[in-house]
Amino acid sequence: MNYFWTYLKGLAMGAADVVPGVSGGTIAFITGIYDTLLGSIRKVNPSLLGLWKREGFKAVLLHINAGFLIALFGGILTSILTLAKLISWLLVTHPIPLWSFFFGLILISVVHILKQVEDRRLHHVIFLLIGVAFAYTITVLQPLDLQPTTLNLILAGAIAICAMILPGISGSFILLLLGIYPTILTAVKELNIGVLGLFAIGAVVGLLSFSHLLSWLLNKHRSVTLIFLTGLMVGTLPKIWPWKETISWRINSHGEQVPLVQHNLLPYQFEQIAGQPSQITLAIVCMIGGIAIVWLLERFAQKQD
Repeated sequence: MNYFWTYLKGLAMGAADVVPGVSGGTIAFITGIYDTLLGSIRKVNPSLLGLWKREGFKAVLLHINAGFLIALFGGILTSILTLAKLISWLLVTHPIPLWSFFFGLILISVVHILKQVEDRRLHHVIFLLIGVAFAYTITVLQPLDLQPTTLNLILAGAIAICAMILPGISGSFILLLLGIYPTILTAVKELNIGVLGLFAIGAVVGLLSFSHLLSWLLNKHRSVTLIFLTGLMVGTLPKIWPWKETISWRINSHGEQVPLVQHNLLPYQFEQIAGQPSQITLAIVCMIGGIAIVWLLERFAQKQD
């Protein structure tokens, strides 16, 4: 039953990772499995060879918490493979309700992570502001246009996976900045094993290396790290704001016209400038839905503990 719930949490992480601007790491944190995830990944290192020789393969699986990892990443992969088309469709046809839902989810997640900080000090505000500035700077960077070469796909996988396990920083958005997001999304839809394989190699390398650093920070400097991660989430909120005006466009490597510079608007401004309904009532309902889901996940995690 524990593995089943872990699988469901993986489904939620995968759904978040597909959307540029939302992090699967945020979902891991609010569902109470973040530390377990980092700890399990951190145990995948060369010392496993010695353990295998001494105690056998079963001991290796127990040591790395293989059941947990298989259930979680199984859920993530299932979600990505099945929801990629749906999320892509929603982003195009119903952007305001979708972004409103994730805005509410991230907003309440900020409150959730701050509640985990036991040692609150005045100087922590500095780390909060650094996190906000860092995340906001990333969101306003102009996208690159990396070609999907072998090296670039591996590099993109390594960078994106680091962002995916950080609450607040979206791996999908990093792929957008690199200009390689459409390539990966198309590869997922078409099950292009070549492209996905190269991306996965980079992801494994990035995950195994970065998880050690992040796990060490949470063990040695937990309060400061959590404050910084909170800042990351706050800094990405402008990117997820539902009502936007596209100032300029660009042509990506696939010849598609995509937004380059966007400006946030209030709902009534959106109606005046875009000439479209702001869907304010539906947006509020979706925001409340995102908040309610995080609250329910938090209650569920507390009940499990």
